[in-house]
Amino acid sequence: MTATRNMVVDVGGTNTRVGLADGASVLSDTIRRYRNDDFPGLEPVLQRYRNETNCGPVAGVCACIAGPVRDGVGALTNRDWSIDKAGLAHAAGATRAAILNDMQAQGHAVQGLGADKLTEIVAGPVVPDNAARLVVNVGTGFNAAIVYATPKGKLVPPSECGHANLPIRTEAQLRLCQFVETAHGFPAVEDVLSGRGLERVYAWLSHEAGDDTLLTSQQIMAAIADGSDARATEAGRVFVTILGTVAGNLSLIHLPFGGVYLVGGLVRAFTPYLREFGLVDAFRDKGRFAGFMSNFSIHMVEDDYAALAGCAEHLAASME
Repeated sequence: MTATRNMVVDVGGTNTRVGLADGASVLSDTIRRYRNDDFPGLEPVLQRYRNETNCGPVAGVCACIAGPVRDGVGALTNRDWSIDKAGLAHAAGATRAAILNDMQAQGHAVQGLGADKLTEIVAGPVVPDNAARLVVNVGTGFNAAIVYATPKGKLVPPSECGHANLPIRTEAQLRLCQFVETAHGFPAVEDVLSGRGLERVYAWLSHEAGDDTLLTSQQIMAAIADGSDARATEAGRVFVTILGTVAGNLSLIHLPFGGVYLVGGLVRAFTPYLREFGLVDAFRDKGRFAGFMSNFSIHMVEDDYAALAGCAEHLAASME
């Protein structure tokens, strides 16, 4: 019997999501999520999925991973996992395989998201469907990708911009950079704009206050929500301000007149506070180009499985 379905896989720093797709449509009732800490690599995850679902062979498999992909080999940035096309196809029981950076998969999905999957943060002008879009992920790590609509289909170049330098606008931000660079000897965007980054911002504020109080990112978000810790609220403001600056810089580089789309569990948790904590002001703080920044809308993506949809779309298009 010829396999007609495809397998789609979203490998994050913390969890891996696996599902089946019929063409470009992900079958929501087939999706499973697995904690990466429970597995030594991706292949055992896919074996578990095949055993649990009894899905049999698939026509193709597309995996997106939170890390760089080069020459058909992907390596996670925040976990000692790697996968190549041959190993991926074997693990999935597929005849063909594709590997994308996770932001490329998000980029392939974003234009097809319905209004029910988006929350508007900043309104923008009406733009044509072929306008470029920018996807910015803030979760276990940080990355972004630009999405171009071309006559031959979507073009989503890979990126690892989370490992570029943190921007510095103030003396306080310079001190923050000097504090976080002790982790890797280099102050990268991801050292602030990520789960562990939020924890470092809180630790820096504690250091500035002369004590050694530390909180996890979950504790910080809980304290922001109930108002029990002014330092947690200040950490949130610092985090959101730098997010606005970085997203604004990326928007000037790529000109996403189709909008900026925020994805990732951590930034989604900040949704109620983004405006209050200064996202818009920081995003538009570009001197004589401040007015120009109003060309870019900002939306929050509420679909936790958008990357799977992007994998399905990419695989379906490549098999036509």
